[in-house]
Amino acid sequence: LAGTEGIEEVARYGDAETVVTGIVGCAGLLPTVAAIKAGKDIALANKETLISGGPVILPLLKKHNSMCIPADSEHSAIFQCLQGVPADGVRKIILTASGGAFRDWDAKDLHKVTLKDALKHPNWDMGAKITIDSATLMNKGLEVIEAHYLFGADYDDIDIVIHPQSIIHSMIETQDTSVLAQLGWPDMRLPIVYSITWPYRLSMPYERLDLVKQGSLTFKEPDRAKYPCMELAYSAGRTGGTMTAALNAANEQAVAMFRNNEIGYLDIPKLIEYTMEGHKNNVIAKPSLEDIVETDAWAREYGATFKTPELII
Repeated sequence: LAGTEGIEEVARYGDAETVVTGIVGCAGLLPTVAAIKAGKDIALANKETLISGGPVILPLLKKHNSMCIPADSEHSAIFQCLQGVPADGVRKIILTASGGAFRDWDAKDLHKVTLKDALKHPNWDMGAKITIDSATLMNKGLEVIEAHYLFGADYDDIDIVIHPQSIIHSMIETQDTSVLAQLGWPDMRLPIVYSITWPYRLSMPYERLDLVKQGSLTFKEPDRAKYPCMELAYSAGRTGGTMTAALNAANEQAVAMFRNNEIGYLDIPKLIEYTMEGHKNNVIAKPSLEDIVETDAWAREYGATFKTPELII
């Protein structure tokens, strides 16, 4: 077995109780479905699974009595903060963002951005696609949608705050105005381990957080002029249905075209908005898995027809 069929077979194979899904992009959706149908619990490191497939994944988890525990740093932080908090005790989810490669750039200078610039993340060592998503802040927009599906929060109750040090990985505000946060060095090993060992805490040989060594922790509001992708994600999430699948596929297409020097950095949100606009009259509110897969394929094909103003003849 090879390709998609082989990956799905691996996802459902054997007696493993938990499957870690870490395939980049919507390619992780079908293997995750296969694992759930096989009765596995999911340690979710692939946010696109819920962003594209949330309307299908949530009922499927319930049907097969499977758990979905986040393995990415922000949602693991929220999950950890929620331990012991009653379901009606949460007022707000606060996702922290490093601000990416251009957090210290003026929005007016972004037309100068090169691929090399976009791949210089200040805090995390990650793959090219997610590093570019961090630069555009689309990664945080996608995480807003993921938080909606994982924790049942309304979009008006999910905030994003820029936290350049990446020490606080995310927070929750409770109804009594307390704010609970999970802190640690920027290291993906901890959330991955916790997603597998929950509810237990293992002794690990990682560097312990030293707040005195770290010094200050700072926060600021995201610059919406610099990060238009963030608002596109909120818009897609509020529309719901297949629009989030279209958003995600359009973003993947845009990032791929940027990496291939087919579009500029500032064209990434334009291509995504162009694709969302093309899909708005065809949104399926309660999609099947087939609807989501078809929307994903359509959005990639449609997004590929986007032309920058310089290329229009």
